[in-house]
Amino acid sequence: MQHAKRWITSIILAPLIIWILIKGSPLILAALVSVVAMSANREYLRIIFHSGDTTVSWMVSGASFLTCVFLVVAAAFGSWPGMILVLLLNLGLLALFVLFRFAESDDLFTTIARQMLGVVYIPLSLSLLLLVRNMEQGVLWIFWLLIVCFMNDTGAFYSGTFMGKRKLAPRISPKKTIEGSVGGIAASMTVGLVLSLVFFKSPVLALIMLPCSLLIAVAGQAGDLFESALKRASSVKDSGRILPGHGGMLDRIDGLLFAIPVLYGYLLAVR
Repeated sequence: MQHAKRWITSIILAPLIIWILIKGSPLILAALVSVVAMSANREYLRIIFHSGDTTVSWMVSGASFLTCVFLVVAAAFGSWPGMILVLLLNLGLLALFVLFRFAESDDLFTTIARQMLGVVYIPLSLSLLLLVRNMEQGVLWIFWLLIVCFMNDTGAFYSGTFMGKRKLAPRISPKKTIEGSVGGIAASMTVGLVLSLVFFKSPVLALIMLPCSLLIAVAGQAGDLFESALKRASSVKDSGRILPGHGGMLDRIDGLLFAIPVLYGYLLAVR
């Protein structure tokens, strides 16, 4: 049943995402990414503060949500200076938080560190999607990335289910296996090669992007394990329940968060 829910949710959401990428303006895409970033950041804050006595201040969570929106909007306009300014303004809001709460708590800087990790981890990574969108054939590159990441998850799931024997990271995620990891990487590289030929009609580019498919698969699996480690440290099973069959938004995009910077950096290097 859980597996069926995963496929039903994906089938329902896929047409909306495809329509926004093909027909939507950069600002519509920015609105979608902002909603995803805020939802994932909310789940992150719930996870990261779950195991301690510290509660999330409205100022800390508010700064996180504002940073999610303005980072993505700045990226939609292709403005790195704007993105840096947003990060600095976030730091300024955290400084105000310290001024108001310094006498009340002795773990303020732990709270700040957790918030800043979330900002780098989620909205900053997602905002790079808008920078990829602004590149030549950017929409196709986003499709390429999403499909490669999806096949990484799918290949790892089925390879691990039918052939998995040796544990990959038993202390973090006991169900993940080395065989599943290899299957996910193989699926990503195969699909990445085929999609490069189909989308861009260039055998040379397809070969150039083959190492990128490998790096994205490894990064995606690292992102999955990173979120699993966060949840295990806080004794949380799922980041949320917003997506039936998938859990929370962060559960769905954890691998993508590590994969997006890989694609963006790779495209800057090879183009």
